[in-house]
Amino acid sequence: MPETLYDVAILGSGPAGYTAAIRAGQYGLKTALIEKDNVLGGTCLHVGCIPTKALLFNAELWDHLKEAKEFGIEGVDARKLNWGAIQKRKAKIVAKHAKGLEFLMKKNKVQTVKGYGKLTGPAQDGILTVEVTNDGNATQLRAKNVILATGSEARMLPGLEANDRILTNIEILSLKELPKSIAIVGAGAVGVEFASIYRSFDCEVTIVEMLPRLVPVEDEEVSKELARVFRKRGINFHTSAKVDKVEKTKAGIAVTITVDGKQQKIDAEKILIAVGRKPRTQNIGLERTKIKPDREFIKTDSWMQTAEPGIYAVGDIVLGTPQLAHVGAMEALVAIAKIAGKPGKAINPEHIPGATYCHPEIGSVGLTETKAREAGYNVKVGKFPFTANSRASIVGQHDGFIKIVSDADYGEILGVHIIGPLATELIAEAVAAMELEATVEDLMWTIHAHPTLAEAMLDAANSVYGIAINA
Repeated sequence: MPETLYDVAILGSGPAGYTAAIRAGQYGLKTALIEKDNVLGGTCLHVGCIPTKALLFNAELWDHLKEAKEFGIEGVDARKLNWGAIQKRKAKIVAKHAKGLEFLMKKNKVQTVKGYGKLTGPAQDGILTVEVTNDGNATQLRAKNVILATGSEARMLPGLEANDRILTNIEILSLKELPKSIAIVGAGAVGVEFASIYRSFDCEVTIVEMLPRLVPVEDEEVSKELARVFRKRGINFHTSAKVDKVEKTKAGIAVTITVDGKQQKIDAEKILIAVGRKPRTQNIGLERTKIKPDREFIKTDSWMQTAEPGIYAVGDIVLGTPQLAHVGAMEALVAIAKIAGKPGKAINPEHIPGATYCHPEIGSVGLTETKAREAGYNVKVGKFPFTANSRASIVGQHDGFIKIVSDADYGEILGVHIIGPLATELIAEAVAAMELEATVEDLMWTIHAHPTLAEAMLDAANSVYGIAINA
């Protein structure tokens, strides 16, 4: 029987890999999706975005129950948290979507291949070979194009190893019991999301961040507002702080930190290390190709093509793009469009939304006010608080604001920064507006339904010119 020749072979089945596979199948390409684990979906589905957001929703419901009396609901004072049931629901959501992915592969005629994929070198006569190892047996898979979508894993502080007390995103998602106290190193999206979850469940939370503010990639005013709300929620945090050592104690761990030149100790049951993610590019055969990793990341052109002809890279392993599931998925669509010779559009880095699901939520796109000024724009800012939005009053979530950063000369929208209720949903309008090159004035004349949280975007646009209706 002749050996199968695939149009495209994809290494890794996370959001970048499975999106590439589905689109390739839709375009009629003969596609192989190589996955080392027993399930499809990668980090995001199994130990990342999806289970974390499921827990955040539980936490939000629990917070609503605490305030039930204010909403005229009585008799819930004796509420009891069933952590086991919460974990079961989370697992059910993950399993449902993993099953959904298997169905989508069959539907789009994608061949899933179990095993660890590795490049064997440049193409020979236009054909690349991938070595796939499963249960110690190695086989060769041939393809005209290869997409690397091997993802990332949690970085660990030097000298530490994950165990039942020192946690990464993997261990924290499968805790059998709720800890009474937790220290979190890192105040990026992962750190503040878990801080939010565990504080809602009445756990004592302390965040340690090396940089001067929480969520350091966000606009400074967003960081300031999050700090204010976190203080109000009883979440402790130390910024500009350095972790000196982590020791095991009888009851858990002790973290020695240095803040403002002074050492102090934090005692907690567990510690979560959330200091970023490193790309999984070791041991995938890069050394046999022209691809030269930069700090383990892979450099690509705007169509996701690497230095080695026929080999593309997408997702968390790509140099210079944020490690976000939705970025990986769009990079996959860009790469497949190129491979299939279909119309496509390279990613504009300024139009990538960020979404952080802590409470209050954060959604952002484009330049922060500081970055816009540094870039030399004549900056004009509009800001509208949710305290003045009627829907925010109805849902009882008043913290936060929408901030629009614009170019005063042409009304160009340079960035939008939201902290508050459903910020991760509301940001989509700003992304669409920027992608379509809408101006602040275009937003001002766009009718927004009433009463909605989205109306705050209309008021924020008007406030750029100092004429917001509701402020």
